[in-house]
Amino acid sequence: PHERDRRMTSYLRRALVASPTAQAQAARAELRDAWDWCPIDEADLVIALGGDGFLLQTLHAMLEARRPPPPVFGMNLGTIGFLMNEWRRHGLDDRLDRARAFKVTPLMMTATGIDGRIHALPAINEVSLLRETRQTAKIEVTVNDRIVLEELACDGILVATPAGSTAYNLSAHGPILPLGSAMLALTPISAFRPRRWRGAILPDRARVSLRILEPGKRPVSAVADQREIRDVAQVDIAMDRARELTLLFDPEHALDDRITMEQFIA
Repeated sequence: PHERDRRMTSYLRRALVASPTAQAQAARAELRDAWDWCPIDEADLVIALGGDGFLLQTLHAMLEARRPPPPVFGMNLGTIGFLMNEWRRHGLDDRLDRARAFKVTPLMMTATGIDGRIHALPAINEVSLLRETRQTAKIEVTVNDRIVLEELACDGILVATPAGSTAYNLSAHGPILPLGSAMLALTPISAFRPRRWRGAILPDRARVSLRILEPGKRPVSAVADQREIRDVAQVDIAMDRARELTLLFDPEHALDDRITMEQFIA
């Protein structure tokens, strides 16, 4: 009971956000009178209605705010909803009482453009580099100041967190990383040379630097989740431990179990 009271008190100020889709907006209308909602920048808890893409947008907006980000309980009104809970209108207070909290540490991408401009962007799922034209990208790969691949000829390469390892990383045949594994996936995208290199699993304290070879002839863009920087010369990637996020899940729908079970889906 004391734990229940503490959690209920900590979630007194709640914000409700929803994607612009008709389905999510209809759900928002159903919940509008269920609580005295507050602005997101004043909330102790955020309820997010939509799909995985909308949840990532919401989390990125919270990372850009000055205050520590509050926990987020997402309900799926999108397509996949891997990072979301099931949409149900009733019993929300009980679900929040029982919810399991998972910490998610984002990556920080520091991309230096060919023009010398520097762009720093967080990534919750992955940082990916992609060729912009028909020309194969050529990338020098450095880990912790040591060059590990002098030239990777490929369509691209990505660095994924455990939370993002079942997304683009898995589609590129990268490994699934259990939540809490303290690992990162370094995964090539359609590698041509060295042809047999399938990527690497790195400690999450590793610093990865990706230098574009022949950037004028073979332009490459860098994407932090959904935000793209074109014509990059170098991209440096490391965990940003100062900006942890908290996601809440129903115990029977917990994120760690879902990531583990993805390894058994044929």
